[in-house]
Amino acid sequence: MFMDSSSELIHSLLPVFMGTILGASAASIGIIEGIAEAAAAITKVFSGALSDRLGKRKALTVFGYGLAAFSKPIFPLAGSLGWVFAARFVDRIGKGIRGAPRDALVADITPSELRGSAYGLRQSLDSAGAVLGPLLAVVFMIWLANDIRSVLWIAVIPAFIAVALLVFGVQEPGQIGTRTGARVPVSFADMKQLALRYWYIVLLGAVFMLARFSEAFMILLAQKVGLPMGYVPVVFIVMNVAYAATAYPAGVLSDRISARALLAGGLAILVAADVLLAFAESSTALLLGAGCWGIHLGLTQGLFAKLVADNTPAPLRGTAFGIFNLVSGGGLLLASILAGVLWTAYGAPATFLAGAGFAALAAIGLLPYHHRKEQ
Repeated sequence: MFMDSSSELIHSLLPVFMGTILGASAASIGIIEGIAEAAAAITKVFSGALSDRLGKRKALTVFGYGLAAFSKPIFPLAGSLGWVFAARFVDRIGKGIRGAPRDALVADITPSELRGSAYGLRQSLDSAGAVLGPLLAVVFMIWLANDIRSVLWIAVIPAFIAVALLVFGVQEPGQIGTRTGARVPVSFADMKQLALRYWYIVLLGAVFMLARFSEAFMILLAQKVGLPMGYVPVVFIVMNVAYAATAYPAGVLSDRISARALLAGGLAILVAADVLLAFAESSTALLLGAGCWGIHLGLTQGLFAKLVADNTPAPLRGTAFGIFNLVSGGGLLLASILAGVLWTAYGAPATFLAGAGFAALAAIGLLPYHHRKEQ
């Protein structure tokens, strides 16, 4: 929650900072966001596999959160796009290092029948932080008269609180079985042990990401429809309130009903969000679209984590999360670059309508899916 407060405070202002202060184009913003997220995804493969080999998750998680925390001061100090890119890259590398071990750690300490609830709760707490961050951005933008650099400094505080809480407040369970003898992070032998239904989930997650490019484009749309700069983070507040309110109930529901039904519902709402955003000409339509986007995230993000955990054996769980995030990150990279190019060439409607098209494609991919849990 604290790290998300920090990251989302920055993320809710960063597109404005890059566009107005540093003069970046929509295409440049898309490329920066895409590469940063892809770097996080690639790193997750190595950290997830390493956590499996060590049988320990906490040390890698602490290192990842610490790296992200130390990147935060670079944003307010940045004088060029190069510095912003470097800070964003390091921040996402930190996210990549911590992501798979943290998700595997949640599975390690949670009874299998409550995994959906556990991942839903984690997503809700993440989203609570993601509401608090943009809210702080709005408050301090008003208080500090739109001085973005000063507001970005505020994000440093919760980032280091998150690291302290992890170091002193989280107890790791006993050894989860180590694997030795392998010399590469992910071996072909590892991959052969992962079930075919796991690979189907990986493919489905990649198509989902093609439909869900960086939320930075909603911030650019907020400027386009005339939302005052100090109130632009309200878009993320609305999105993350909807996300937080939906994630835990959706997680509980995922332990009881068909995963396919929940994923289909999330895709339908994503299509609605994209259509609303494509034709938004007022702040009301924009915020309604952002709310639908958040509901979609609540229905699907924790569910994918549950599906990965349910369909992989415990000794390979970190590796499985790493591979899933790598492929999903590749999809997000392509989606963000495409979104930026479409925005620059044809305007905002083309960007969001393309997202709706990929969501429809993902819905078709759901048709043959039937969930089975790893025993």
